Formats: sequence, structure tokens, C-alpha cells
Amino acid sequence: MRDAGSAGLGARFLDPSLFARTYRDPLAWLSLATDLLPIAAILVFSWGPTPLVALYWLENLIIGAYTILRLGGAAVVSFINLATAIFMIPFFTFHYGMFCYGHGLFIRSFAGGEGNGGGAAPMDLVTWALGSGEGMVLFAGLIIATNGVFFLVDYIGRGEFRRTDPPAEMFAPYGRIVTLHVAIILGAFIAIATNQPLLGVLILIVIRVVFGIALSLLRRLKLDGGLGKLTEKFAQPV
Repeated sequence: MRDAGSAGLGARFLDPSLFARTYRDPLAWLSLATDLLPIAAILVFSWGPTPLVALYWLENLIIGAYTILRLGGAAVVSFINLATAIFMIPFFTFHYGMFCYGHGLFIRSFAGGEGNGGGAAPMDLVTWALGSGEGMVLFAGLIIATNGVFFLVDYIGRGEFRRTDPPAEMFAPYGRIVTLHVAIILGAFIAIATNQPLLGVLILIVIRVVFGIALSLLRRLKLDGGLGKLTEKFAQPV
């Protein structure tokens, strides 16, 4: 049987009142502004596809770090959560780390950057990503700050850590990697088919922005109590 709160979720995403409620919240605008940062990087620093996918890969690492913090925060609620976190944090660190490592090797190879940043060690990939475009450290820092605001306001301030489900927290970030992977392949295919590299870059940005808007809408529904129990477990604000 379908989760009652999840029924018609797609239709509710098209409800103008949901958009209005979502973007009355300054944090929704902060999330959107952060998702649009690559446009500034293209205009100011002349970024191409390589630094863009490198930034999105770094964002996955940042999300993973905050997931560990969320799991740690949930551990203070009960002994069961503590025991779960003691197991899940090392497991997630290894599994998600390997997932990001494999994805990092893929995007560096896909972007033609095998020789930029040294060997194939994890920190070599981070070095490559941080050096792939001018201003990369600044943009990565802004993403860290944005996630920090959501962590403090929602997870700590609104007490989400008391209600969170550790297994759902652990699995939530993987959807971002899948979204980025699909966006890279789609953007590259369109860029090759049209011989317009900039078009591929724009496709990447649009997919990421739409994904971010969907997360903001889910956050609003979660705050309003309008999500089903199953959907709410996997709704993440950023």
C-alpha cells in the first residue's frame, strides 16, 4: 500500500501556493542562490565543464561530511541511536567515501584531467578538483557555509536531530551522486551532438538547480507536516 502522504506528491510540486510558501523562507532563496553560483563562475572566471563537475563532486564530499554530523547529532537522543551511529558512521564514511572516490575518478577521466593533480589517491582527486578552476576554494567554501546554515537552523534549531532516522540519513546523499552522474552524461551527449560545449554546461546547471528546487519544496512540505512518513525520512533540505 502506498504511503498516504506520498500520494500525489508530484502534483503538489506544481501547486503555486507551495512555491509561494517555500520562497517566503529566506533559506530557500539561500539554497537557490548557492545553486546558481556556477553561473557567476562562468561569467567571472570563464569556467567550462571541468571545474563545474569538479565543484559538484566537491559538493558531494561536503554533503557526506554533514551527513556524518547529522548521524552524530542523532546519537545523543537515545542509546539505540548511539549504538546505530557507532556502526553507521564508520560504515558510511568508508562506503560513501569509496562511492565518491569512484565517481571522482570517473569525472576526472571524463573531463580529460587524468594528469592534473597527481595520482589516483583520494587526496589527489581533491587537489585536482580544487585546482580545476579559478575561485574554486571560494565557491566550495560558500557551499560549506550554506549547508552549515541549514544544519544549524533545521537540524539543531528546529530539533530535527530528535526525530531523525539514522538509516535514512545515511542513504539520503546517494541520490545526489546519481543525479550528477546522469547530468554529466546527458550534458556531454548534448554538447557532442550539437558541438556546443556551453550548452552542455547549461544543462548541468539546470538539472542541479531543478534538483535543488525540488529539495526546497520537500523541505517546505516537511516543515508543514505535509509529507508521508516514508517520504519524510528521505527529505533533505540541501
